[in-house]
Amino acid sequence: MDSIARSIGSGRFLGWRAVNAEGASGGIFICWDRRALDMLDWEEGQFTLSCRFRNIEDGNRDRAAWLACPKDPLVDTVAENLLDRLEDCKKAFPTALCLGGSLEAIRRLLRGRGAIEKLIMMDTSYDMVKLCRDAEQDVPNESIETSFVVGDEEFLPIKESSLDLVISCLGLHWTNDLPGAMIQCRLALKPDCLFLAAILGGETLKELRIACTVAQMEREGGISPRVSPLAQVRDAGNLLTRAGFTLPSVDVDEYTVKYRSALDLIEHLRSMGETNALLQKSNILKRETALATAAVYDSMFAGEDGTIPATFQVIYMTGWREHSSQQKAKRRGSATVSFQDIQKQFGSDS
Repeated sequence: MDSIARSIGSGRFLGWRAVNAEGASGGIFICWDRRALDMLDWEEGQFTLSCRFRNIEDGNRDRAAWLACPKDPLVDTVAENLLDRLEDCKKAFPTALCLGGSLEAIRRLLRGRGAIEKLIMMDTSYDMVKLCRDAEQDVPNESIETSFVVGDEEFLPIKESSLDLVISCLGLHWTNDLPGAMIQCRLALKPDCLFLAAILGGETLKELRIACTVAQMEREGGISPRVSPLAQVRDAGNLLTRAGFTLPSVDVDEYTVKYRSALDLIEHLRSMGETNALLQKSNILKRETALATAAVYDSMFAGEDGTIPATFQVIYMTGWREHSSQQKAKRRGSATVSFQDIQKQFGSDS
């Protein structure tokens, strides 16, 4: 039997039923309602149904699984920088969930960080999960017990307060309801446990956005979205706070990748699963518009060496589930020293 719990359809949300017993694959069984068991002629403790995105195509992720490079320098750099944050924590994280995005890069680059013993790899794309599972079978990590699940970030098939770590590398920016998904991540964590995420920020592919806009205005007299909308840096801290995380931290890196042509850039985006995933988009990009976009990109941004740059803005987010042992800000009005006193003290010293 296949060792990946998978999605087998979609429908109106009727109510979740979680089956705690492990099936032949050791997966978690989540279904819309008990009738799913009857459809499959399965007993409780076998497999599952999970939901799919409603407004975003996940076909991009399936295609990316087949186009993905064994090692993508950009993805590996982001994953490495995200995992570095585990080295700043003295705490161990025995049970971890890797949620969407660069599953294989995270699995490959963990190298014992976080003292992880059990790792759940989850994505909406069956092909992406299968790619990661196949890589695990080729080069197994015997120190970590790894399981693979096809599931939806917006409806996590994870028991509340069961995880020590949730990590998502370049995956959550595709989520329809990002605050809702982050709230579910928080609820899945045990108290005083860690959420780590890296998402693409709003300045990502700014050169391509400009070139597309100029070309479409010139050729078609209007514009339609060709690059998916992304969160702004100012939103990241608010997202963590809104999701209920404590000790929130946000920092930003920008990476500039050079390509020989706009076509090479698009091929790289496809291999990453980062092309426009909106369902309500104009599906057909006219050939003349595509050629005009490439020409505008080259004329506006090409360097002396003939390459074109593409900016990738990555927002790193860190948050903890609340716990009484965590440091807290003092109650408003409880200060015993005023800023005026501090100013006088420093002024007298000078």
